[in-house]
Amino acid sequence: MAEAKSGAKPKRRRTKKEAVAPRSRGGAADTLASGTPPAAVGRLGEEIEVAGGSVIGAYRDPLGGQWQLLAALPIDSVEPTPYQRDLSEAHVTRLSEAIDRLGRFLDPIVVVPSGTGDGKFWTPNGNHRLASLRKLGAKAVTAIIVPEAEVGHRILLLNTEKAHNLRERALEVSRLAEALAGLDDRPEQDYAMEFEEPALLTLGLCYQENGRFAGGAYHPVLRRTEEFSSSRLSKSLETRRERAARVLELDEAVTQQIKALKERGFESPYLRAFVVARINPLRFKRGGTADVDETLERMLASARKFDSAKIRADQVASAGGAPEES
Repeated sequence: MAEAKSGAKPKRRRTKKEAVAPRSRGGAADTLASGTPPAAVGRLGEEIEVAGGSVIGAYRDPLGGQWQLLAALPIDSVEPTPYQRDLSEAHVTRLSEAIDRLGRFLDPIVVVPSGTGDGKFWTPNGNHRLASLRKLGAKAVTAIIVPEAEVGHRILLLNTEKAHNLRERALEVSRLAEALAGLDDRPEQDYAMEFEEPALLTLGLCYQENGRFAGGAYHPVLRRTEEFSSSRLSKSLETRRERAARVLELDEAVTQQIKALKERGFESPYLRAFVVARINPLRFKRGGTADVDETLERMLASARKFDSAKIRADQVASAGGAPEES
């Protein structure tokens, strides 16, 4: 073994993100409402008044120092963004009952100007609260209004009402990508932060074609093999639609093998995950990279040759992975 050079200092290993010193960022509490807001914030205040709302106050964000407004808006002037997940009626009902019992709306939603020129605002963070207020018959909603147009384009960064399953996350990301392709057709990789991971784009397009698609079975393979493209978003979406079609073709072949297993008496919520694991060429491959399209082609060929007659009950019983999605 080669000896270390004398006097050389050992490299420091960073095992986790460095802690930020307490009280080291942002502005002091007594300065956040001081100063004169920029002209753009003043124009936004005028837009709010034209829409029938009123500005409660202007202040600087405590972390980054950007100016924002606290305002009351007519409830009909606010809509959810076109990109976020669908409402859960059960959640709206529970939230409405809780707000009604308290008799107070204490959690302002976040909104941005829609940019459509019709006096509308979009909320990336508050769709269920907005629906609950409507259910209760409210006339107005309190909101924190972020003025920058680019924040409106990067709407998912504000969406802290996170989608709670893969289907909703993927649909949200694919819808955002399709909208951004028409608004700001930059390279796909420029939106890496907004899209979270490349696999969500492809899976979202699959869900758009088939709402009952079992994306959880294919997510690990796509997450391991896909990367963000350097092509413009409109072009990369064309490629991803072709890839999504191939994933759906693969899923159909897997479904046929699941049907054959069920005809042999196998019943398990993990049958899809079991079949996908058996045909996954990366199953025992550690590290390295793999081409996503080549991997899908190999999986499709293996799915078509899959012999359900050779499968034993103990093999299925020991299978794990994601169960069938409801």
